[in-house]
Amino acid sequence: MREIRLVSRPTGFPIASNFELVPSAGLELVPGTALVENLWLSVDPYMRQMMDGLWSLGAPGEGRALGRVVQSLTPAYEVGTIVFHTQGWRTHSVVTPETSRRIDLAPGVPLSAHLGILGGTGLSAYTGLKRILQLQPGETLFISAAAGGVGTAAARIARLLGAGRIVGSTGSAVKAKWLESEVGVDVALNYREGSLVDQLAAAAPDGIDAYLDNVGGEHLAAAIDVLKPGGRIAWCGAVSTYNGDGVVAPHNLFEVVEKELRLEGFLVRNNLDLRPELIEFLTPQLQSGAVVSDETVVAGFEQTVDAFLAMLRGENTGKMLVQLG
Repeated sequence: MREIRLVSRPTGFPIASNFELVPSAGLELVPGTALVENLWLSVDPYMRQMMDGLWSLGAPGEGRALGRVVQSLTPAYEVGTIVFHTQGWRTHSVVTPETSRRIDLAPGVPLSAHLGILGGTGLSAYTGLKRILQLQPGETLFISAAAGGVGTAAARIARLLGAGRIVGSTGSAVKAKWLESEVGVDVALNYREGSLVDQLAAAAPDGIDAYLDNVGGEHLAAAIDVLKPGGRIAWCGAVSTYNGDGVVAPHNLFEVVEKELRLEGFLVRNNLDLRPELIEFLTPQLQSGAVVSDETVVAGFEQTVDAFLAMLRGENTGKMLVQLG
């Protein structure tokens, strides 16, 4: 049993020495608990923010995980049950039914999808599109960080919801081509190639109706410029600022007033009531192959930190996951 602990706070971009891989402290089962052997771990952009203070030094990193019950002292979980919990960055965890939930497996749906398009990643995309943006058929949607976990899930879900035109941004020509050929984005922009606002205006000459923001900064400014009057923004994240080297508020923020735009931020943890709806909506699509859970998989618990840093550098397409065992 091993765990990865945070041992120092990063200055700017994190480095491997901010963490250490150590044997787990004794894990004691008491009545009402179960021992879980983790099978999949998630690494996510929000974890970079947590490193600045929300993670305690000397403690394992918090994170979403899927595992199999190997010992149980609770009638809620029999041995072999697959559960979701948020005590990741460990090979094993002790959970209770109150701090975890059973995963009901469906034929033809990979287990890893419950950390991807059926998990918090997909729920973030679904919440932004359905509850915040209230995306309508035929509308033009812009998605930043479109090749990441939330971005790819949003593009696939938006297509199912009837979006008329989907524009996505990413950081390389290779990813842009992949988004158009594999994910179904109509126009993928490489924000490193010239003016983002000019590229966005050319991709959506009639303007955009809605914007799902995962980046903030320059991306938010470009969207504000190109949004139609009365357009909507769902602000999910601001990854451009997480290392302390970006600007959150764009220079043209007052255009939100002038164009009567609606900008609303949201936290996925406050929208968990949508999870059953998301699973019911997407399970048949995953079973038929109409939708896939886009993933980049790194094998081996000892590679968790490398996977996390690679994700922050944008080296993944889709959801970045670590497969244990």
